[in-house]
Amino acid sequence: MEFAHSSAATSLDGTLVTRTCEVPDVSYRAFLSAHGTPHVHWSTPDGVEVVGSGAAVAVTGTGEGRFETVRERAGSVFDAMDADASGPARPRMLGGVAFSPDHGAAPPWSGFPAAQFLLPERQLTRTDETTFLTVSRYGPDVTAESVEAALDAAREDVAVLPAMVPSGDPPGVVGTAHLTTREEWHGMVETAVDRIESGDLRKVVLALALTVDLDAPVDVPSVLERLRRTYPECYRFLVQPTDAAGFFGAPPERLVRLRDRAVETEALAGSAARGDTPEADADLAAELVESEKIQHEQGLVVDAIRDQLEPLGAVAVGDQHVHRLATIQHLRTPIEATLDDDRHVLDIVSALHPTPAVGGLPPDVAQRVIHETESFDRGWYAAPVGWFDAGGDGEFAVAIRSGVAGGREATLFAGNGIVADSDPAAEWDEVRLKYRPILDELGHGDDVTADTDDPAEAVERTERATGDDSTAE
Repeated sequence: MEFAHSSAATSLDGTLVTRTCEVPDVSYRAFLSAHGTPHVHWSTPDGVEVVGSGAAVAVTGTGEGRFETVRERAGSVFDAMDADASGPARPRMLGGVAFSPDHGAAPPWSGFPAAQFLLPERQLTRTDETTFLTVSRYGPDVTAESVEAALDAAREDVAVLPAMVPSGDPPGVVGTAHLTTREEWHGMVETAVDRIESGDLRKVVLALALTVDLDAPVDVPSVLERLRRTYPECYRFLVQPTDAAGFFGAPPERLVRLRDRAVETEALAGSAARGDTPEADADLAAELVESEKIQHEQGLVVDAIRDQLEPLGAVAVGDQHVHRLATIQHLRTPIEATLDDDRHVLDIVSALHPTPAVGGLPPDVAQRVIHETESFDRGWYAAPVGWFDAGGDGEFAVAIRSGVAGGREATLFAGNGIVADSDPAAEWDEVRLKYRPILDELGHGDDVTADTDDPAEAVERTERATGDDSTAE
């Protein structure tokens, strides 16, 4: 499906006209509240932030060829473009894809096709220096004069919006329930370990889904603002096709950034909590580095990414280090590549997704195990989210630390890498802690992780977990 925002949003026959001006800083949450869905929000750890509402044009793709379809449809839009801005405020397509190409958009993923990117009608772009307002229109009869008039009107609307809006209180968590029982999880892990020991599988990432009942309707942009304060070193994103629900998160992991022919990516596998003292923090980091299991997982991810990129150009693997966040520290290895020829960032995304950090090895076997084992659709969880521009440059993150929410309901996702020496009980405890970044911002800091054997039973509250092992999946 395409966004049914206007006739322009469902047609790929016309001219794209965009006009931009500088405006005083304005609250992004106030901006989104003043305009209807679809909404998108993208923020990087290094400061660039983009928020958009409405769809001047949207492109979608399905099946195995969804990346190519999106690239071709977006290319036809960008080929007929009249834009007055370059740099940060240049026109971009923002969105993402589902983890699996056969994604069916069933609840809670209604409105989320297998791939969807939009160029917003109204967009704010914030850099360290200034804030830009952009208005875009697409269609056979769009003129520069009409878009300039729309920009003038939008600038007047923005002028009355506040520069800051309190993020408010979390909606509160009434209860939670897993879609997979503890016994089912143990069976999943044991089956995966058996496959690994038989030799046809080296690693697989298995996921859990947690349904969350909220005490009040959730305001997702406010949740993102609270995540900004808690996890400033992470990406933040929102994709909200309709009023029903939005997919959002604060992932720590970049999938890829492409600038001209320079590729930046990373391997993120393994984690440890932050210590209460510098000494304790250092000890936990040392355990992370010295863990044979984590080093094995990290090596698998590094080798796989290098193998995927080497056919495209020269690859350089950087030095491994501990990447520290507010409440967690990860083992991280930066990886760069210089492409032999011009490529679209979606080509790189297609080559890398899913990385072994969220899928497994070999990729095709791991995908079959995931499909056969997990009892729910991952939807857009653990999939690429980000943006690309007319030149094919762009940046994508891996959509972990994420959930889909609307009204008084949310569904959160988390996964763990299963290798030969994985213990089902330990993996269960570890994966459940990965809900905490989102749960904390939904429920006044209460970690309400139901642990009932039957998700249909009344959910129970448990004590807040004392550790936090929100590893890369």
